Amino acid sequence: MANRNTGGAFRGEDEAAPANRKLIRPNLSELADRYPTRTFAQRKQVPPEQTNAESYYYLKQMAAKTPMVVVLTDGEEIHGWIEWYDKGCLKVNREQGANLLIPKASIKYMFKEAEGAGEQDGNR
Repeated sequence: MANRNTGGAFRGEDEAAPANRKLIRPNLSELADRYPTRTFAQRKQVPPEQTNAESYYYLKQMAAKTPMVVVLTDGEEIHGWIEWYDKGCLKVNREQGANLLIPKASIKYMFKEAEGAGEQDGNR
């Protein structure tokens, strides 16, 4: 029974108290100054999508009209020089045969024709 009396006394006080209470909210800009968090500049930067190494290599070979060997994923070798390139394909000019537009996805690897000839001669 003591709980009822005590509980009743507190209820009476609580009913009057909400009208006298003031809600205190901190200013968010003051909190930001007081507790700095990591900003965008502090985050680790995402590496670039392209390093331009591929572009540099293609431009160098195009300017010199370097004879290249392009090996496709099925093992076929295409001999010629790179005329131009874009994000998805290479245009290879050939002395014997038609010029080809080759999707980069179908290229296994490529090398300079002079380097390949030296390796083949060295293996014999």
